[in-house]
Amino acid sequence: MAASDELTRRRFLLATGGVGSAVALAGCSSQNDPSNDDGGTADTGTESETETTESTSGNGDTSSTQTLNLLSSGVRTLDPIPATTSSDAEVGVNIFDGLITYPNGEPNVEALLATDYEISDDGTTYQFSLKDGVTFHNDATFSAADVVYSWERLAASPNSGRDYYLLSTLGVAHETDDEGNYVPGSMAVEALDESTLEVTLTEPFHAALQVMAYSAFAVLPEGVVGDIDGYEGEMSQEEFATNPVGCGPFEFESYTSGTSVSVTRFDGYHGTKASVAGVKWSVIPDPSAQYNAAMNENLDAFDIPTSQYDSAKISVSETDDRGREVGTYGPARNGKTLNYLRVPTISSSYIGFNTEIIPKPVRQAVAYVANQQLFNERVFKSRNVAATHFTPPTIYPGGVAEYEKHAENYPYGVDETRLDEARAVLEEAGYSDSNRFEFTLSTYTAEWESVAKILRDQLTSVYVDVVIKRTDFSVLANQLVNGNAEAYTLGWSFDWPTPDNFLQLLYPPKTDTSSGNNVGFTNWGGTDAATRATEAWDEKVASNPGPSDAAEQARNEAYVVIEEANWEDMVQLPVYHESEELFSYDRLSFPKFGSGGSYRQKKNEFTLSEEQ
Repeated sequence: MAASDELTRRRFLLATGGVGSAVALAGCSSQNDPSNDDGGTADTGTESETETTESTSGNGDTSSTQTLNLLSSGVRTLDPIPATTSSDAEVGVNIFDGLITYPNGEPNVEALLATDYEISDDGTTYQFSLKDGVTFHNDATFSAADVVYSWERLAASPNSGRDYYLLSTLGVAHETDDEGNYVPGSMAVEALDESTLEVTLTEPFHAALQVMAYSAFAVLPEGVVGDIDGYEGEMSQEEFATNPVGCGPFEFESYTSGTSVSVTRFDGYHGTKASVAGVKWSVIPDPSAQYNAAMNENLDAFDIPTSQYDSAKISVSETDDRGREVGTYGPARNGKTLNYLRVPTISSSYIGFNTEIIPKPVRQAVAYVANQQLFNERVFKSRNVAATHFTPPTIYPGGVAEYEKHAENYPYGVDETRLDEARAVLEEAGYSDSNRFEFTLSTYTAEWESVAKILRDQLTSVYVDVVIKRTDFSVLANQLVNGNAEAYTLGWSFDWPTPDNFLQLLYPPKTDTSSGNNVGFTNWGGTDAATRATEAWDEKVASNPGPSDAAEQARNEAYVVIEEANWEDMVQLPVYHESEELFSYDRLSFPKFGSGGSYRQKKNEFTLSEEQ
């Protein structure tokens, strides 16, 4: 029977922002992260997108001339297929739209360029009905052919950083050559007509729609970039990466690497037209300079650096059922009382090690010395939650309770510094005062630098010398991609909110930085623990991708094995799960963001009062 004969219609519930079929969701986050209680099996709705912070409401006039001023940690590229950082995605989500989105950073997917979909009874064929009347920033009209082209770029372009997500994780049917490489043009993504797209998977996948909501699946005008066979392209990839064209609520205006990115309101947007005239993200690496910019009211919304943060100034007036706190902060240094929003995010922050450079005993010694609770209290002023696992608590198998129960088995101690154990494991490996080990730890924030200094001072007494290298995040990201970092601080926020999205970073074959198709950066392999992690992934995660209870149980068993294998070899040291805090002035009003983080939030529903 043809796939189209066995399709069952599943409509997106646009009024509630949910999906017609209940989808198992959870979450995680990137550069900072604690846990949120909206993990597990998601309901079919998400909170109303009209909920706002306690800021004074803006005038809502779409002819506003006000520009929204925000901070960025540094943008590497504006092309969605090589973009792999949250700072890239924050700009990109406002320039580009995809079939599906996480509305306001909520982990419940919502239709965007799709209006509804049908899925075959065997769970392998998705047929999407597409929105009419959508125009790109270059005046081209959106059709199914644009999706085919955009996903072909994701699969076939040499510039793609996440072809793995499309071809392997999602498992879109395709052909490979004798060396296992994708055969261009063979992917089962077909435009049935201008407004109908059909996608065929090799087997059912439990998070198919969630993966399609990832930023790399953004839709571009057909043929705009000529970096794949069959398309000459209006631009080279290099030109497009700094002058992008999408169909999002804002269109590109300017980009200066290391300085700023600006976008302007797209009056032809198919959704809610932006209230603000534009958005400018300024790159300000120094925390003191960031705070000065905020206190001089050159920023509308911002984080307060921990060095300037005082928890006694927080007054919480409301906590919703997702753990999000709304209130005020003040008085700030400039005498103003700021509006305050705290959101527990699904994310994990950690210290990663290049295992080809830093031997196992040294990595274990760092873990013995690390006191996650001390870091949280002394460095982060208790703004985060100490971590023992890479999987965030709310999406850990069994939820927060099972996370905490299994954390009792963590072998290194989360609230103490074990110098004796660190010294013993190093002496057994032959290290001593006359045979010390030195490595470089790269960091990108003042807080991470403080953590690094604590570790450095403690490790000195156990035969290990740490050189701390502070760098901009965009520079560190390039070093990681090229395999040039020895040890590094980093965070991960979900691309799709289930444990496999996190634990793919601990799947040894995908940590090889020489492969050009890696997700992690640890070069982990050749040990018993790495073999167990690989087998757990191959035999229970990759072999059980479907949505059934039995498949989920098999994956859950594998997730625990992978976490424990990481404990043994200590390739990624869990440090904390973050709650994101956002401070703003009364002139700004915006919807509360969800546990996916503010960087996933389109800014078209942000409003600024004319009086500033």
